[in-house]
Amino acid sequence: MKQRIIGFDLARAYAILGMFIVNFNIVFGTPEKSGFAGQFLSSFNGNSSTLFVILAGMGMSLMTNRVDYAAVEKMTIRATIRKRANFLLITGLILNVWWLADILHFYGIYMHIAVFVLFSDKKYYLFAAIGAVIIFHLLLAIVPFETGWNFETLHYNDFYTIAGFLRNTFYNGWNAVFPWISYFFLGMFLGRLNFREAQTRYRLFLTGLLLYTSIGIVQVLSRHIPMRDDLQYFINANYLPPFLPFILSTTGFGFMLIAGFMFLGNKVSENSFARDLASTGQMTLTHYILHLTIGMALLGVFSNRSYSVNTYENEFVSPVWILIFSVFYFLVSFYFSKLWSRYFRNGPFETLMRKIADS
Repeated sequence: MKQRIIGFDLARAYAILGMFIVNFNIVFGTPEKSGFAGQFLSSFNGNSSTLFVILAGMGMSLMTNRVDYAAVEKMTIRATIRKRANFLLITGLILNVWWLADILHFYGIYMHIAVFVLFSDKKYYLFAAIGAVIIFHLLLAIVPFETGWNFETLHYNDFYTIAGFLRNTFYNGWNAVFPWISYFFLGMFLGRLNFREAQTRYRLFLTGLLLYTSIGIVQVLSRHIPMRDDLQYFINANYLPPFLPFILSTTGFGFMLIAGFMFLGNKVSENSFARDLASTGQMTLTHYILHLTIGMALLGVFSNRSYSVNTYENEFVSPVWILIFSVFYFLVSFYFSKLWSRYFRNGPFETLMRKIADS
């Protein structure tokens, strides 16, 4: 369905811009949220990453959105997805040497797990999402979330040990399996919905609005009502650790955006600019890798700062400068995607992944 695909890719293009802003800010920015620019940058924190994971789940679901697969076809599709998952896992682990907040290797693990329920009824995706959130909160009672972390430098001390790697991967990493795979399962559920029906889009938007505003109200009230410090921390924690209020709020935000972009895609599917912007979303993997390598290096040169994930080692870059650079880099990525798509069907790294995984 043409408008569905364009809406999906427009959402991914928006997530790419958010990814640029968040990752540039993590490395070069200030943790302070004062001022309009600082608050604007912080608004992408969590929301862009969760949107990415939801969209990744949607993509996996959309590519298998039929009801008449033969047993042999299902085996072939599962094998292809596992190969792609291995590609993302290995690529992400290589990137992790440079970028400690890598998400690709987590994607690979999400896909390896999700493939087991790929052809199940969509209601089981919701059960799996709820189960992942419950498991995470049970783990909180067993292992202190800060285990392995140096939160002053955002460095994970024992990542390259068996215990540290497993803990980081499944529990307290940037996008650990529990609870982050819940977003992936939610995306798989969305991929099974019929967005050709306006009612589907409206229901999704209203569900997201209810979740987002409800948690927002609770968070505002928590700052004005006397309560225990640990309860207030639970309500207002952001990204690390991803407590239930964070999960519900970011899920709501993602639902609203996806519904909005599906509606927009339906309206502008024949617009040339929208198609060019969609081509940027179709090259998510390429833009992710390039901005963590070339983009980070360029911002380091332009800001006269060396690249380092240890965010407290150097002076911070102005939020305004980070925002300007992020928008500029996005525009460069947009025109690169537009030019590339004239001659090639998939982006450079997407093509490489398909050649390896689909052979």
